[in-house]
Parts: sequence; structure tokens; C-alpha cells
Amino acid sequence: MSCETETVKVLRRAGQKVTPQRMLILSALRHARRHVTAAEILEEVRRQYPYVDASTVYRTLAAARELGLVSEAHMGPEVQFEWTGEDRHHHLICRGCGQVSRLDNSYLDGLATALLEDHGFVADIDHFAIFGLCRQCRGQHE
Repeated sequence: MSCETETVKVLRRAGQKVTPQRMLILSALRHARRHVTAAEILEEVRRQYPYVDASTVYRTLAAARELGLVSEAHMGPEVQFEWTGEDRHHHLICRGCGQVSRLDNSYLDGLATALLEDHGFVADIDHFAIFGLCRQCRGQHE
């Protein structure tokens, strides 16, 4: 099944309209296979459909985030987005070299459980960007 077909199914299941603009935006995000800004998505989409405006991109990203398909991360000066689908993960970001590594969601499952048990708090642990030093940079600073 193509990613576009899968995206259509997810949107319809959630009661969302499937519009050409929405599909171009989500397709651009999926095919980026990395974190991108809304401006980068807009630029990519405008190559195929020059009449889409920034508000359409932001609304589509917000709706996809609410559906749990997109993560929103504050990993630098601009908010960045990534297609996650059902693949929940987090990131380790090195302050030394800027390397971004994926961190499986299982590392934070215990935190969510502890918060619920200890505080009765249901945490929305969608996406964490954890900053620090990678092994290589840490070795250079010791």
C-alpha cells in the first residue's frame, strides 16, 4: 500500500476531508523523512501547487498532530514537524555536534506510568527532544 493510500485511509477514518492540498502537504512531510519546518513544507508543496498558502499548511499540520500522525518539536529556533504515523519516538540532540538520534518510545513509558501511579497525572508524552552531549563529544570535553 502506498503511503498516500495509507494517508487517505487514516484521514477518512478520522472524519477528515481528503483535499489535494492536504494530501500534498502530508505527502511532502512523509517523504521528507526528517524534521522539517512549516516553511520548508510550504516551499515543497508550492513546487507542485503554487496557490497553497501558509495558513493551509499550519492548519493541516495542526489537524495531523491532533490525529497523532505528526510530531511537533522545538529543537532549535523554529518549530519542526515530522511524520510519525504510529511510530512514536523521541530524539537525543547533541549540543556539541548537532547530531540527532532517535530514542524509542519505550524509554519514556516508565515515566508515563510513574506519573500516573504517583500523581494521578495522565501525561501526553508525544515527543521529547532531549539535549546533551553524544558519546563522541563527551569524550572531547573530558
